[in-house]
Amino acid sequence: MTYCLGILVKEGLAMMGDTRTNAGVDNIAVYRKLHIFDVPGERAIVVATAGNLATSQTVVSLLSEGFENPDTREVESVYTINSMFKCAHFVGRAVQEAHRMIAPAHGPGQGAGFDVTLLVGGQIRGGRLRLFMVYDAGNFIEATADTPYLQIGEHKYGKPILDRSVTEGNSIADAIKIGLISMDSTMRSNLAVGMPIDLAVIRRDQVKIGLSYRVDASEPYFASLRTSWSEALRAAHQAIPAPPYAAPEPPPSE
Repeated sequence: MTYCLGILVKEGLAMMGDTRTNAGVDNIAVYRKLHIFDVPGERAIVVATAGNLATSQTVVSLLSEGFENPDTREVESVYTINSMFKCAHFVGRAVQEAHRMIAPAHGPGQGAGFDVTLLVGGQIRGGRLRLFMVYDAGNFIEATADTPYLQIGEHKYGKPILDRSVTEGNSIADAIKIGLISMDSTMRSNLAVGMPIDLAVIRRDQVKIGLSYRVDASEPYFASLRTSWSEALRAAHQAIPAPPYAAPEPPPSE
């Protein structure tokens, strides 16, 4: 019951996520899934979570409070790691540690329900801006110039707009706009994803959070975007000629 995405362009990184964690008929819950770890000038890191809430809360706490490195016996946290690659690896270890901590609560045959997937994006001083997806097993992949976006959660409805529109050359403003359209497309087709939407932006080589913003249902720009996108889709399909093989049949001769 989540949709989060990250778009990495030359200008910077835009990450966003919805806040719905339960979509029962009479029980809709909201929880922030976009987590910011920011020391301006030193590091700017954003982590988005999808999956079991108990596991993701444990992982986020471990990232902030730290836990012991089994090799060095030193306590490490997201504030002490010195590169984004090591940060992605550290987040993977945090996922494994979270599973170890809550394993007694799993019970037989319950492990799959505690899965979690994360997006980890940001920049640490001396390194470059990067975006990773960390899987439940602790392994991870990185966004590239060929595929400059990553998604987690209920991503299928919002993927087509990203596939057609996102390139490394997009501006941050375009990345935000396309990302919001992707979020809207997902929310229209999946009740498990819902408002408000949390948004964070890191501009390349500024090493700070340039924007942290919550988009709620009453936000004027998002309301206009939803309307404009729906109207543009209707106009587009109406402007495309009908298939020649769908031409009306001639009236029967008498």
